[in-house]
Amino acid sequence: MANTKAVNFAEIKANEGVPYAKPVQILDNDGNVVNKELMANFSDELLVDLMKKMVWERALHEQTMSFSKQGRLGFYAPTWGEEASEMGTAAAFKKQDFLFPAYRDLPQLIQHGATVAQMYLWSKGHIKGNLFDARALRPQIIIGAQMVEMAGGALGIKKNGEKDTVAYAYTGEGGSSQGDTYEGMNFAGAFQAPGVFIIQNNGWAISFPRKLQTEAQTIAQKAVAAGIPGVQVDGMDVLACYEVAKEAREFAAAGNGPVLIETLTYRFGAHSSAGDDPSRYRTEDETKPWFDKDPLIRLRKYLTKKGLWSEEEEQKYADECKQSFKEAMKEADSVEPEKVSDMLKRTFEVPTPDIKEQIKKYEEKESK
Repeated sequence: MANTKAVNFAEIKANEGVPYAKPVQILDNDGNVVNKELMANFSDELLVDLMKKMVWERALHEQTMSFSKQGRLGFYAPTWGEEASEMGTAAAFKKQDFLFPAYRDLPQLIQHGATVAQMYLWSKGHIKGNLFDARALRPQIIIGAQMVEMAGGALGIKKNGEKDTVAYAYTGEGGSSQGDTYEGMNFAGAFQAPGVFIIQNNGWAISFPRKLQTEAQTIAQKAVAAGIPGVQVDGMDVLACYEVAKEAREFAAAGNGPVLIETLTYRFGAHSSAGDDPSRYRTEDETKPWFDKDPLIRLRKYLTKKGLWSEEEEQKYADECKQSFKEAMKEADSVEPEKVSDMLKRTFEVPTPDIKEQIKKYEEKESK
């Protein structure tokens, strides 16, 4: 395999953090290679693995939305359309790295060590959904807060002298409008902490379009004010996402400070399972060009031409994944529901007088 680099982060940093003019891309919408040098970095095994990861995530989305419509889950944030952005970047990190996910990042958290059953329990609001075996915090609900947490985690890695380890976090372009995101980048940059900030620019902060969120031409250029390198990548190209994230990780792990990655992706469906209707704020003319960029179709075309993949193989694998998700839901459903009194007992290390009264009240109800 070749060792061509997609991004010269040191050059961008020396240029006051100003990112490249064009997003990094390896495959175009039709599955044609537009950067042969970078494509040479990919073995057939890696290409198929990245395809399977995207098929896995789309199957997870479809099956989980079905469970949600059945009323078997609590909050769920769909990821349909963002498979390349999420699986491409997530695959570039190592198990010793610390992940700071947001609520839309359950697929990355599962890839990092949590189980599907645990994530279903998390969606149900069960404490056991937080007891996963992974170097990661629980999914953050507060928009952008994970970026500040990640900066602290990255500094901790540096202070502890851990080698070949970074912290990484995700938020949407709406999260980039939060002060926490800039504060996290600025803090990590000031201390040259090994962190990778990933902003998935999916076009919409619920119903609020990206074009009204900022006058900045790119989200990546927001790294300039923090003095760290930023880069924009085609978020519908899983190969480009993987390559850029891998290089960003290497740069940060080598002691060069943090990096910001903006992935240009799209949320095909609703913001959440709570019921927003994207057809009320997006037109078909706006969405169709993005459906034409579907990340699975793009890589499928390339792999099929190489004889490495087929639609039949893909359907078989998707069906296997969905069956495993059904088993995971059975496992989650079999866990004994939590009691209100148990939740109250965990609220404070030493319960306050008011909480003590509530615990007693609910224990009496629950004993009947």
